[in-house]
Amino acid sequence: MKNETAWLADDLNSACNVLRNGGLILYPTDTVWGIGCDATSAGAVERIYALKRRADRKAMLVLLDSAAKLETYIEEVPATAWELMEKAVKPLTIIYSGARNVAPNLPGEDGSLGIRITDELFSSRLCRMFCRPVVSTSANFSGQPAPASFREIAEDIRTGVDYVVRYRQDDTRPARPSAILRTDAGGLVQVIRE
Repeated sequence: MKNETAWLADDLNSACNVLRNGGLILYPTDTVWGIGCDATSAGAVERIYALKRRADRKAMLVLLDSAAKLETYIEEVPATAWELMEKAVKPLTIIYSGARNVAPNLPGEDGSLGIRITDELFSSRLCRMFCRPVVSTSANFSGQPAPASFREIAEDIRTGVDYVVRYRQDDTRPARPSAILRTDAGGLVQVIRE
């Protein structure tokens, strides 16, 4: 029987291959379990909307492994955002104006995009290996509560993706969604979720 460390390498390689081929993955993040895909693939993003039974253009966030990559996907990162990330004591998603270099059906109708810099082992290594942002939307149907652990994920979600990561499936610590803040070019900050 493989241990968690052995699963990690296998899962990273398999998940990365699925993402490169336009597939969907079910994976652990720094918050709740997420459904993920290549954030630059409109077809893959569309598949997530369909799986979640979610209205198109209801924006989904993406994960990056490094704040240094933000400027590749956001036209102008406000100084306030750098300060917020530096002071954050728990996972923080920031919604930015001026999304770019992602699938056109991913940002909100106003062109905004939520991004979280993850430091969780699996999701950060996946983003680094994949070299592109990875969509991360909670592994639930639209309107339903986010699962607190892998065991709470609906079977239809598990079977609706192309690859289910094995790493951390036995982790029963209750997971919680990130805080969400919106910032604009002028530095104004709005709290969406604490």
